[in-house]
Amino acid sequence: MKILAIHDGHNAAACLLEDGRIRMAIQEERLRRVKNYAGFPSQAIGMILNECRVPLDKIDRFAIVGRGMPDQNSKESRLALYRQVGRPDFHEKQKQVQRRQGLYDTALPPRLRRTIKSALGRETAVAPGGRLAQAIAFGIPSARIEVVDHHRAHAASAYYGNGIYDRDILVLTNDGEGDELCASVSIGRAGKLRRVGAVARSESIGNLYAVVTFLLGMVPLEHEYKLMGMAPYADEKRADEVCRKLKALFTFDGASAYGWRRTEGTPDLFYSYSLLRELFEYDRFDWICGGLQRFVEEMLLQWVKHGIAATQIHDLALSGGVFMNVKLNKAIMELPEVDSLFVFPSCGDETNIFGAAWLVASESPGHEQIEPIREFYFGKGYDNESVKTAIDDFGFKSPVGCEYHEDIELRVAELLASGEIVARFRGREEFGARALGNRSILADPSNSDVIKVINSMIKCRDFWMPFATSMTEKQALECLVNPKGIPSPYMILTFDTTDRIRDFKAGAHPYDLTVRPQVVERDWNPSYYRLIEEFEHLSGKRGGVLNTSFNLHGHPLVSSPGDALDVFERSGLRYLAIENYLLSK
Repeated sequence: MKILAIHDGHNAAACLLEDGRIRMAIQEERLRRVKNYAGFPSQAIGMILNECRVPLDKIDRFAIVGRGMPDQNSKESRLALYRQVGRPDFHEKQKQVQRRQGLYDTALPPRLRRTIKSALGRETAVAPGGRLAQAIAFGIPSARIEVVDHHRAHAASAYYGNGIYDRDILVLTNDGEGDELCASVSIGRAGKLRRVGAVARSESIGNLYAVVTFLLGMVPLEHEYKLMGMAPYADEKRADEVCRKLKALFTFDGASAYGWRRTEGTPDLFYSYSLLRELFEYDRFDWICGGLQRFVEEMLLQWVKHGIAATQIHDLALSGGVFMNVKLNKAIMELPEVDSLFVFPSCGDETNIFGAAWLVASESPGHEQIEPIREFYFGKGYDNESVKTAIDDFGFKSPVGCEYHEDIELRVAELLASGEIVARFRGREEFGARALGNRSILADPSNSDVIKVINSMIKCRDFWMPFATSMTEKQALECLVNPKGIPSPYMILTFDTTDRIRDFKAGAHPYDLTVRPQVVERDWNPSYYRLIEEFEHLSGKRGGVLNTSFNLHGHPLVSSPGDALDVFERSGLRYLAIENYLLSK
């Protein structure tokens, strides 16, 4: 069975599942070169069908994520929306409009109001310009389309991506919002998922985080990680005061073990700008970041504990954008109640394509066994011939050296050991928000000077933001404090570090010395694994290599050889290893 899954919202993407195995997946942003592109992923679908040599009419089912999708299709429209809802009078005006439309009649029971809204959504789903209309115009037969609930897709990505069916798994999802929810609790048992609890979108901690991000002058749904990076610098006492203010806005729902609710007087969190501005008027930027992070950790740790106590399940699988917060994941991992933890890699909405495809497959008669996620390299790869053609055709404005190296891994390791910074383009493109070695910029992580050099030459990151480290399993045993032996191949967890921090200090958080590692599996990426081993042999450093994404600031990761050459020329990079070719300025 062939299933094509489509996400047409923020950070649009598509994937092809064939006989239970992911053949290919790519984000639309990589092809259009627009970060977090939102909209129908026509180019991603076209590339997948072309590369996998599967005609559109040979696809058995099409899984489209979400019954509804916000209409913010650019960063500018997203910022305009947050400016609009930030006005003190906006929420009341919106309620008045909804009441006139019959969508906000407080005399109606909540279930009936939801039914009315859902029905209206279905009636307009195939209207001109509507979501399903775009799919049908692309050539997708409407009879083969299945619309998958947003949080069911998140839950399925966590459960089937983990691939453990011999025991019960507690599956938690948490994000800004999707299909009227912001969080859900499910039990995975014997290959099937059953939802046991959910939290309404109006209670969204993810939306709260986004509004604070906007309040602090940054881009919501894009820069939340910057607040997390600043949090460790905050004064403990001041951060605690901010945390207490935020905790006063919520209480745990006494009627359910699986959720929380706003306290009386707290608005829908999407409309909380005015309230938060008043709360934080005299608080410093770093205090707010520290207090917000502490609040998120304390609130959601309590939620996790409640879920474990209610189900007596101690093995967890997580997905949803809130779990992109790696410090939160660390706190969950360290709970004594948690025996094992799997966080789906790059678990924002872009990865809902995997859950949607697996869910449709799991509910199909006689479905094939679903392969769990292992390596995360689902994009296109390029051979040396196509790379050389791209180099010859590029037309550099300044002289660039070009050498072919049969053993390019050894040559890159030699450059790193001599203190150079090298961009690496090799193999299939990784999916998601994290560069996992194939579209990465590499450096010696023991040399803190490289942070300033990388930032000045290409990344332009905020001064407080950490880089990451790629290391082998052997190095991870020496460098990470990981008593439960939780795997970490996707840069989705952080760990405390041992005294070997001296070998990778530039690849760790500069203040609290935690690290967000990619523990590279030899079988998943043998060439990158060998590069790291060669660097250790040449340098004597056992902390792996510094790894940051290969892109210009504010742009997606490079995808094609042409993208890589363009960034190489436009940046201060001196070396680019692109397949077996080494370019140098």
